[in-house]
Amino acid sequence: MSNYRVFEKKPDIATKKRYAMLCLRCGECCRETEMLLCNRDIECLEKRGYDRDSFVSFDEEGYAFLRNQDGNCVFFNPAKRTCNERSIRPAGCRIYPVMFDEDKGIVIDELCAARNTITEKQKEKRGAKVLKLLEKIDAEAEKRRFSRGS
Repeated sequence: MSNYRVFEKKPDIATKKRYAMLCLRCGECCRETEMLLCNRDIECLEKRGYDRDSFVSFDEEGYAFLRNQDGNCVFFNPAKRTCNERSIRPAGCRIYPVMFDEDKGIVIDELCAARNTITEKQKEKRGAKVLKLLEKIDAEAEKRRFSRGS
């Protein structure tokens, strides 16, 4: 379990000009990640100089996932508790902790210690992004399946 406390209530945001989730840098979301990647994510990381095989794996359905190394996302720096590629991190990482649950729909991941810093408005906005991203990822995986079958 993390050494970070979970925020029990949302912080007062009325006085802040711009509000974003208050990430605690605990790294829980980077442990044993199953983060899906879209082609744009892969291309951005390749442009940065990474070999595709070093950070992405494909399942039998054609879906692309971030690789893990030593139990963490390959880009997570456990010593600094940061992402080595934060500026170009995948779309799913940017949207997190809002995610899609097949049984419940759009949810805030219970794993995230900062989950209570997400407002309903942010959840709704990020939820729309999640659905759009998943549509894109599904279409890309289908193309990969189709191209393998040809």
